[in-house]
Amino acid sequence: MSTITELKDTINTKTLNFILLTIATAGIYPIIWIFLNTQKLEKVTSKKIADNTFLTWIAICIGLGGTLSNLGDEMFDVIAGLVSIASWVLYIVWSFRAKSALQEYALTEHKIDLRMNTFYAFFLTVYYINYCINDLPEAQRKQQILTGQEPATDS
Repeated sequence: MSTITELKDTINTKTLNFILLTIATAGIYPIIWIFLNTQKLEKVTSKKIADNTFLTWIAICIGLGGTLSNLGDEMFDVIAGLVSIASWVLYIVWSFRAKSALQEYALTEHKIDLRMNTFYAFFLTVYYINYCINDLPEAQRKQQILTGQEPATDS
């Protein structure tokens, strides 16, 4: 059985750093994070979230949306808007798949009823998933307190 901190230690990205890197890279870092960490998340949770083709399409939509929006033609602006919406839909799909994988992992591996907010998963997508990964040890501690168990100490 894995430890509750395994996923957090494997991903190793604080949410505030994630937000700051997104700002510093003009929005590119989330797709880099997804490419770097989807396989890690799948390995630890033992659940398929997205293949490389799906992740590539997110990158394509983001790239085309940004490129077409700078061409100055109204038709390209409309297409850029539609492609950007498509990228957000793909982010949301990824987020809900990751949410499901995290909840199943927490329940089967650690007996934690991880309640993740659907609203946050929809609007904050990858940022919320990262936050929940980092919060897994705290969720376990809270559940142990609620059930009257002694919280485990890290050695």
